[in-house]
Amino acid sequence: MPLTRRDFSTGAMALGAGGCATARTPVAAPNTVNDITQLNPIRVARIAEPRSIDELPALVRDHPGPISIGGGRFSQGGQTACDGALFIDMRGMNRIVALDEAARTITVEAGATWRQIQEAVDPRDLSPAIMQSFSNFTVGGSLSVNCHGDYVGHGPIVESVRSVRIVLADGSVRTASRTENADLFAAAIGGYGGVGVIAEATLDLAPNTRLERVTRHMRTEDYVAWHRENVLGRDDVVLHHAVIYPRSYTHIAAETSSRTDEPLTIEHRLAPVGQPGPLSRAMLALVTFAPFGRALHEGVYDPMTADRRAVVWRNYEAAQDVYSLEPASRVRHTYALQEYFVPVDRFAAFVSAMARVLNQHRANVLNVSIRHTRADHATLLAWAKVDVYSFVLYYEQGTSDAAKAAVATWTRELVDAALAEGGGFYLPYQIHATRAQFMAAYPRAQSLFAAKRRLDPNYKFRNRLWEAYYAPA
Repeated sequence: MPLTRRDFSTGAMALGAGGCATARTPVAAPNTVNDITQLNPIRVARIAEPRSIDELPALVRDHPGPISIGGGRFSQGGQTACDGALFIDMRGMNRIVALDEAARTITVEAGATWRQIQEAVDPRDLSPAIMQSFSNFTVGGSLSVNCHGDYVGHGPIVESVRSVRIVLADGSVRTASRTENADLFAAAIGGYGGVGVIAEATLDLAPNTRLERVTRHMRTEDYVAWHRENVLGRDDVVLHHAVIYPRSYTHIAAETSSRTDEPLTIEHRLAPVGQPGPLSRAMLALVTFAPFGRALHEGVYDPMTADRRAVVWRNYEAAQDVYSLEPASRVRHTYALQEYFVPVDRFAAFVSAMARVLNQHRANVLNVSIRHTRADHATLLAWAKVDVYSFVLYYEQGTSDAAKAAVATWTRELVDAALAEGGGFYLPYQIHATRAQFMAAYPRAQSLFAAKRRLDPNYKFRNRLWEAYYAPA
């Protein structure tokens, strides 16, 4: 399957361009947890692999030291582990617990993947109401970062969560929703595993309708007005994202998928799975390293492969396979993501600042994907305090200490640029932002910290993200 603009932009929405058994990666020591970038090996004390919620209370209650929680491990800065922790690998807890077609809900264990959900609900002509752009991730991980997708008129995934079952530090199991233990619900969704183990979730479903995908090219300066009229102003649009092409950042390809009764052009019910072929990997390398790679991608390859009209099922369109972007090796260089959020009316100002920072530092950005997301008023660590545009950077970097330091420098400059426009940044990526920047971007973090001190007084649940920004009493 050839690499297209859609693959790049889908990858930019993911929490990492997933691992691949055939890609060359550094050899890990025993009990080492790493993320997909291979930049953050973490030596844990022990790895536990529970198979049911019944195993979790004793596992959590009886362990005296730190506990970390992980699923697919697609975050990119140590958000799933810390040194010396008991690492709870949730992937074995992956059952579909219940499916209510009439109510359009599904209950799953937290280790279930979105692909499993799609496979369970597709025969019933249903689809996840909200999910991220890759289907390989676990439900628990998606809820822990409060992910979002391309869904028009929606906010992050918390909107589609009916309830969760959570194992707390004392081993007790609680159900949390907007009406039951609402404070725990607000702390756990988007709480990065800091207040308990999300063991089970009940999620909303939607009809699996046919969608017509079309692409429109325009100048970046025209996008906001066009988006307001042609995407937000229509009731039939289901999915939308756009891509800004580096290094000029002056042109956008906007892709919109709307409900239709037209005949299918792609018969597959679900997106195919599998690792990239030689052509895809060659294209990725060409775009990444060739002097003319960006121009070829924007001017020739994308128009040939990604601009064609298509009619597909919603489940096909909603999520791709994370393995489709895996490079041949991550030993000397790797691919990573960052994401920034700015209020709708500050779109143009941030694009200008972003282009200046990235070009000044010669950051090797392959593309910047854009989504629009409704404000989140349900979680304590909300990244969308108002309606925002998200800017997802998909970039290459070296694995040397000097390369890491260079990325850290321009990352902090981009954080400042987003904060200057009243926005912020997303937390599943490399932990380069200062604590002051974190507190500015997440003003309700103190409320989350207070909830953690109440629910986890001995600081049992932790990972490198919590170690970077939390100061336990």
